[in-house]
Amino acid sequence: MNDSLRKSALVTGSTSGIGLGIARALARSGVNVMLHGLGDPAVNEELRRSLEAETGVTVRLHDADVARSDEVARLVADTEAAFGAIDILVNNAGIQYVAAVEAFPPERWDAIQDIVLNASFHAIRAALPGMKRRRAGRIINLASAHGLVGSPFKSAYVAAKHGVLGLTKSVALEVATLNITCNAVCPGYVRTPLVEGQIAAQAEAHGLPPERVLREVMLVAQPTQRLIEVEEVAALVVYLCGDAARSITGAAIPIDGGWTAR
Repeated sequence: MNDSLRKSALVTGSTSGIGLGIARALARSGVNVMLHGLGDPAVNEELRRSLEAETGVTVRLHDADVARSDEVARLVADTEAAFGAIDILVNNAGIQYVAAVEAFPPERWDAIQDIVLNASFHAIRAALPGMKRRRAGRIINLASAHGLVGSPFKSAYVAAKHGVLGLTKSVALEVATLNITCNAVCPGYVRTPLVEGQIAAQAEAHGLPPERVLREVMLVAQPTQRLIEVEEVAALVVYLCGDAARSITGAAIPIDGGWTAR
């Protein structure tokens, strides 16, 4: 396919974990992709090169610091310059910190708001003018089951993810007549390197084997009692980007093994 006829996507936080799974699924469906992430530039470049070779689409790489609004604007502008348009925006970048409210470092609170909530706003704000001109676009915000329910010791993350859901609804209503949709995906515990590391740390802390940590600590709230696979989340995002999902907008869609059904 002529590259100018392909759809193009920006996926923030996409050099590992859920974001990488989404970027890979979009690329495999024929969408040009802007990978984004910090970390070792050589490792990320090899990831970009291998994904481009595997899928035959154009894959670019960006290292913007999405905690800064000017960097988010640059990321969007550079993606539009690279591909001519952003047809799909996936706001996935995020960080986590766990502490009681009275012990929560204010700088950690600010960082989580900046990377999870504020970056999503700034990216949408920058990408929407182009989508409005073309009267087409898909915006997917990676929220969390923690956008639907609370958990102790995660005040900043829970607050930010609840904010993402409010942002999603407002944007969806503003652009509902323009063939632009805005939805939030709310995963529970997903099998990622980060979660695998948490399992190992919890196993050591509690003196339990990993399978008991999963069953008795991490997945107590997830009725299916299994980790969600990255590919499941990615497939949902790909569906929401297609024509069959054009009437789904303003939704917060759980993919959480029944966590929020209670």
